[in-house]
Amino acid sequence: MTFKDHILQGIPTELPEKRGYPKDANRAPKRKDILSKAEKKLAIRNALRYFPKKWHRELAVEFAQELLDFGRIYMYRFKPNYNIYARNIAEYPAKSKQAAAIMLMIQNNLDPAVAQHPEELITYGGNGAVFQNWAQYLLVMQYLATMTDEQTLHLYSGHPMGLFPSSKNAPRVVVTNGMVIPNYSQPDDWEKFNALGVSQYGQMTAGSFMYIGPQGIVHGTTITVMNAFRKILKKEETPAGKIFLTAGLGGMSGAQPKAGNIAGCITVCAEVNAKAATKRHEQGWVDVLIDDMDELVFRVKQAQENNEVVSMAFIGNIVDVWERFDEDDIYVHVGSDQTSLHIPWTGGYYPVDMSYEASNRLIRENPKLFKEKVQETLRRHAASINKHTKKGTYFFDYGNAFLLESSRAGADVMAENGIDFKYASYVQDILGPMCFDYGFGPFRWVCTSGKSEDLDKTDDIAATVLQEIMEHSPEEIQLQMQDNITWIKNAKQNNMVVGSQARILYADAEGRTKIAKAFNDAIAKGNIGPVVLGRDHHDVSGTDSPFRETSNIYDGSKFTADMAIHNVIGDSFRGATWVSIHNGGGVGWGEVINGGFGLLLDGTPEAEARLKSMLFYDVNNGIARRSWARNEEALFAIKREMERTPNLKVTIPNLVENDIINDLF
Repeated sequence: MTFKDHILQGIPTELPEKRGYPKDANRAPKRKDILSKAEKKLAIRNALRYFPKKWHRELAVEFAQELLDFGRIYMYRFKPNYNIYARNIAEYPAKSKQAAAIMLMIQNNLDPAVAQHPEELITYGGNGAVFQNWAQYLLVMQYLATMTDEQTLHLYSGHPMGLFPSSKNAPRVVVTNGMVIPNYSQPDDWEKFNALGVSQYGQMTAGSFMYIGPQGIVHGTTITVMNAFRKILKKEETPAGKIFLTAGLGGMSGAQPKAGNIAGCITVCAEVNAKAATKRHEQGWVDVLIDDMDELVFRVKQAQENNEVVSMAFIGNIVDVWERFDEDDIYVHVGSDQTSLHIPWTGGYYPVDMSYEASNRLIRENPKLFKEKVQETLRRHAASINKHTKKGTYFFDYGNAFLLESSRAGADVMAENGIDFKYASYVQDILGPMCFDYGFGPFRWVCTSGKSEDLDKTDDIAATVLQEIMEHSPEEIQLQMQDNITWIKNAKQNNMVVGSQARILYADAEGRTKIAKAFNDAIAKGNIGPVVLGRDHHDVSGTDSPFRETSNIYDGSKFTADMAIHNVIGDSFRGATWVSIHNGGGVGWGEVINGGFGLLLDGTPEAEARLKSMLFYDVNNGIARRSWARNEEALFAIKREMERTPNLKVTIPNLVENDIINDLF
């Protein structure tokens, strides 16, 4: 059977042989045993509805065992035997080129070179799933292969509800993940609903098929680290020989060492999972792999003395590093953390003084004790950071819920007012005022031909467009423009492509639209193949997240989610090929609502019309909201846009003098 035949088949007509679990796979942590006996029966009933009755008796026993062993029903038996990766778009069976592009992006998300736990259909973050089980994958790929440009596939947390008649201008796929009733959005609710097979955590770009490997966050991390050092260094100083200390080498966090190298500092990144650290080292994302604390201390001191630019992965617990560096008086210039603290009780963060293996056993055998040990570790972690910041370390929260979970654990992380954290989020200090408020965010594209030469051509096109835009850019955004021109010109030599031939670039609405149009023109001329556009949800307007993306919203609306909902609705009727809206992502289930999109450029006039309409709204929706919150940089950006675009009319706030309200109450 050919690859195309496998796709078109969907659920197999004959029951596949039961398969063993690959020995070298990076297995997802076992999930909580949270279902009652009756609910476990319901989970089995829910799983069996994908299959013909003649298989039910055999599969019921198998799925029950999976539920006991893993806390989830992944349906390992139904994982296809073919290799999963982003093929050339022409290799997919499809009546719709847009549908073929989505199939390519789904397979890229599940490529073992890209995905964190591919056997469990988890792309990154420990639980960021593309689908809940392999039956859903098989059905979705079959639907995409058979749909036309006048149908839309609707996905409910990975489940394909079906193809519905629509129009050529409608999205080909609409994705929702974890959209539960608000009062049922606690972490244990997710554990229960996911175990039942009725909801999933899609993270940001996992469940919306827009993940492109750690590269997806390298650029944003580079900007963050560069500007963190700019905040503390004198103009003539460089980050060379200065330390950036952090943790996490999984999916998204794996970008940190590479970003540190590009920013030009010493990066020390701790990771408790030896497989994850080794994978990043083998991929060239980190220079040095160390599993001995004395060796780490020696190597760091050596790098400081020689003003080196080098990244080091330490296989061990980050708390040990903070405490040892304090004891040995190793000065940390910039510190943060990017462990998966959105899932602190199921493997996102590990207790100090316990091995990785012992911790995973404790998760299964005594989850209550595991939680106590995690919270004890968070208190130690925060206490050590506080010692360093008293010496001058600049510490920022990296939007992974570190400060939030530390506060819940009773750690000393609160400001004197008892309301705010004593350390700012990186969005509050860096990305918000310097990028998001001006409209700059993580625009990305994928060359569907799979050819590296197509990616080279798109890099050159983007660099040329940005250089032309910079010539007339106002002083307020010159730094952002130059940082991005430097980035794209050096992107290839940084060797960041994993999986699909993809690139990311921070750009505003003008930059995104002009780059996209130039791509579409090149496709029309036959210079490159079709291109998929997208972005991280971690952007100007796609996400409402009070402890991350919208943490620099100070008018009291940072806990509202109108912007994200309008974003996905607005993109859907302005030309997006697919749209997604998720509960959860980055900081955890119940803490954020985020939306995303994908847009296929095929060289047609229709694609040009779609990109101009959709990209403009996708960015300016967020700038408008940020300007209404009285953010100075956003007010500048939206006023400038209204001058350039007469058809744009945005409500501008009237600013109030402090003396008018200071003595009212």
